[in-house]
Amino acid sequence: MIQGINSAWLFVVIAGLLSTVGNLCLKKASMASNGAGFIEMVFQPYFIGGCFFYGINVLLFSKALQTIDVSKAYPILAAVGFSTLAIVAAFVFRETLSMINYVGMFVIIAGISLVAL
Repeated sequence: MIQGINSAWLFVVIAGLLSTVGNLCLKKASMASNGAGFIEMVFQPYFIGGCFFYGINVLLFSKALQTIDVSKAYPILAAVGFSTLAIVAAFVFRETLSMINYVGMFVIIAGISLVAL
C-alpha cells in the first residue's frame, strides 16, 4: 500500500507539471494566432498540444484519486501547477514576478500544504 500511495502522489505531481505545460502551450497558441478568431486558434499545433497535456493530466490525476482523497490531492495538484506555471512563464514569456509575488506564492503553497495534511 505504501508504494501505491507514493505512486499516487507522484501522479499528482506529474499531473500538476503537465497542467503547467498545457497552460504554456495555450499561451503560445494564443500568441501565435495573432488575434485570429477562436476557430483558427483551436487548430494551432500549440493549442492541440495543450489539450493533449491536459488530457494526460486528467488521466494521471484520476488514477491518483483511486488511492488518495480528492480533498488532499487537489490542493497539491493546484499548488504544483500554480507555482511552476508562474515561475516558468516568467522565464519563457518574460512575465514579471515581484518579491511580493514570490512571497504570495509561498504563503499560498504553505496554506495549501496545511489544507492537504
